[in-house]
Amino acid sequence: MTTLALGPEWLQPDSIISWLGPWALVGLALIVFAECGLLLGFFLPGDSLLFTAGLFVAQGAIQAPLWLVCVILVVAAFVGNAVGYWIGHAAGPVVFDRPKSRLFRPEHVLKTQGFFDKYGNRAIVLARFVPIVRTFITVMAGVGRMETRRYFTYSLAGGVAWAAGVTVLGFFLGQFAFVRENVEVMLILIVAVSVLPIVVEVLRSRRNRGASPA
Repeated sequence: MTTLALGPEWLQPDSIISWLGPWALVGLALIVFAECGLLLGFFLPGDSLLFTAGLFVAQGAIQAPLWLVCVILVVAAFVGNAVGYWIGHAAGPVVFDRPKSRLFRPEHVLKTQGFFDKYGNRAIVLARFVPIVRTFITVMAGVGRMETRRYFTYSLAGGVAWAAGVTVLGFFLGQFAFVRENVEVMLILIVAVSVLPIVVEVLRSRRNRGASPA
């Protein structure tokens, strides 16, 4: 299984999993946790990493049953979101009052805030599939004091759809020779597909506005 250089080697999903070796599942869980809950994890390759994990499970390179891998990754995503929420709840206003910060770029914050304001509850689920947004929206939910039970409910639903869904997709597609021999193409498609929920919502929003009486 080979991939194109879609970024630095240390950020390529197959390289990450190979480097982790027998600790692959633990490492994957920590990466998912960091991307979902720690603002420092916004650059991590979440979607492609989950898909590649599914491929590795299908090939036996990760020697754990698919169901266990999915459960661990869903838990990691959910716990990460919980931590991110409480970071935003406790320290968010202080953190985001520093617009000149090198890490917390204003455009990231504004993009996420607009996404959250527009889509509300659905944003927590949809944001799982959008790089950068999925990291920052957890903190923004805490900053905005989103009701805890409601946030955790949608966070869990999104975690299952994203962490388990993308991993299972990689597992089943990884059983086809074409996919194994063209992993780079599949990873590009995964990144492209990750924005589809947003495209659907934008089209739906425009259609609803067009149907509204003047």
